[in-house]
Amino acid sequence: MSDTSSLASGDAPAPGVPGDPAEVELRLPADGAYVSVVRTLTAGLAARLDFTMDDIEDLRIAVSEASAMVLDEADAGAQLDCRYLLAPGELTLTISTAAQDPVAPDYESFGWQVLATLASEAAIDAVPGSYSVRLTVRSSLEP
Repeated sequence: MSDTSSLASGDAPAPGVPGDPAEVELRLPADGAYVSVVRTLTAGLAARLDFTMDDIEDLRIAVSEASAMVLDEADAGAQLDCRYLLAPGELTLTISTAAQDPVAPDYESFGWQVLATLASEAAIDAVPGSYSVRLTVRSSLEP
């Protein structure tokens, strides 16, 4: 999904430098059995950003909904690609997979309503060959 050469070229900020965003990537089989890994990693990263316990629980639910949406569209044998962008008080997660013929997003579905309510920002990108859900959650401690 991404070209790691950009990390080596110096274009991306160094992780751990206060105020600079850091990127984390995770690739798993597109199978519901692995969603718990995505939720656990997300919770750990949010804790590192000093999110509250309530924020982390909301984020776990949002990640479950986003994962379910993406997995429903995944091609057989596809990967689930998770890309995190971490910034002070803010976590952005994009979950994507290969999907030859994704259906149009259903913005009236219960899953979308839950996701849109729990995330500060959310979006779906469904194009031939790919389906992704992006969500941004900001800590309730941020002004």
